[in-house]
Amino acid sequence: MSDNVSPAQEGLVPEEKAPAVEGQQSTSAAEMTVGGQTADHAVPETAQDDVHPMLAEEYGYAQPKRGEIRVGHVISINPDGIVVDLGLKREGFIPQDDVRQVGEEALASLHVGDEIAVFVLRPENDKEGNVLVSWHRARQEQDWVDAQRLHDTGEVWEGKIKGYNRGGLIAPFGKIRGFVPASQITGISRRMDATSLQAHLAEMVGQTLPLKVIEVDRNNRRLILSERTARREWRAQRRETLLSELQEGDRVHGVVSNICDFGVFVDLGGTDGLVHISELSWRRTAHPSEVVKVGDEVEAYVLRVDRENRRIGLSLRLTEPDPWQTAEQTYAVGQLVTGTVTKMIAFGAFAALDDGIEGLIHVSELADEAPQHPSEVVSQGQVLPLKIVKVDSGRRRMGLSLKRVTAEEWARWEECHKAEEGKADADGELSEATVLSAEEESAAKEVSSEETPLDVAADEQGEESAPQEE
Repeated sequence: MSDNVSPAQEGLVPEEKAPAVEGQQSTSAAEMTVGGQTADHAVPETAQDDVHPMLAEEYGYAQPKRGEIRVGHVISINPDGIVVDLGLKREGFIPQDDVRQVGEEALASLHVGDEIAVFVLRPENDKEGNVLVSWHRARQEQDWVDAQRLHDTGEVWEGKIKGYNRGGLIAPFGKIRGFVPASQITGISRRMDATSLQAHLAEMVGQTLPLKVIEVDRNNRRLILSERTARREWRAQRRETLLSELQEGDRVHGVVSNICDFGVFVDLGGTDGLVHISELSWRRTAHPSEVVKVGDEVEAYVLRVDRENRRIGLSLRLTEPDPWQTAEQTYAVGQLVTGTVTKMIAFGAFAALDDGIEGLIHVSELADEAPQHPSEVVSQGQVLPLKIVKVDSGRRRMGLSLKRVTAEEWARWEECHKAEEGKADADGELSEATVLSAEEESAAKEVSSEETPLDVAADEQGEESAPQEE
């Protein structure tokens, strides 16, 4: 034989070999030379079956590789680090610096025997004969897996803003620093200057926002998030939930998002409901801005849910006590009150009191000599002292009189009324209404056309007889 070392000498196969073919020299089990050429032969099955057990174990051993995530059990927790049984020939070691990055809270909840996932940093032995691993990196890698899952599913989640830079917000996702670009934040315009942008971003620190993963680049450790997309999708989901779950008679919490001449839009946290001007208050309201302003938090009563047209009608006045329920305890015949003329008809004029109750001043109660039409004596919007001549809370009717107010009562009322007007002027002007888009204006007008006015229909039909004292 040549100087080649046989497999048997190397200890790879047993010394006992299958019998050689007669007339031929013994050759290696793996190969033989015929006519100067090499021919391969399979190792006999008996040779494969008799591989030394220690060698079989060696070949079955899975060498750890850098970057792998391995799961093991904690053997010991020491001041210099944590020793982990990884099911390898050598134990894994988490150095103290790595443990410190994980944090004291996580360390306090870890005990000997607990299962733990680690990231292989150095597969070869360190000076102590262990495999160097990282608990911190394993946790980070799991966060990347979770981030990728959120990206793939499109799921919206909530994150707390921890900081900001010149281009956007910082939102941690586990141990990963996620970035929300300014272009992906609701309320930020491209026309905003740098100073205004930084001020706006600073105000958002500490807020919890709906977020969506829009880019995951694990190699470059880049996680990009969007608040704008998340909020849009969250509102769509929330809209569907509200439309399916809300019932007439429910009470809801919301924020005034828009004001227009015919009512108020209230953001219910996913969709808007409309409060028609007639449903803002029991009091007669000239403009919604007299009652609320944008940003006000309100409790509203659900009047109707139109699932087909995806609209919600709300009422603010129905969350307040109905003044008619206590009218007979609040008012008495002969009492002097202040009323504002709201409407004039052939047989009289309607006047609203401070709490929203409307009474009728019959044409015969306007002056000693009854006019042909109320407009000869009073005008719409005029504020007057009036005497109560009738209260019927069951029928929601009140009779008022102007002619029964004495000259002395007029003088006393005018003095008090002027003082109140001066105080009102000092309080400032009314807030401006928010402008609606053409589409919102159109949709709101359709809803407003379905609303019912205050319960004065019966009076408008006409009570030809003058109210009588009881």
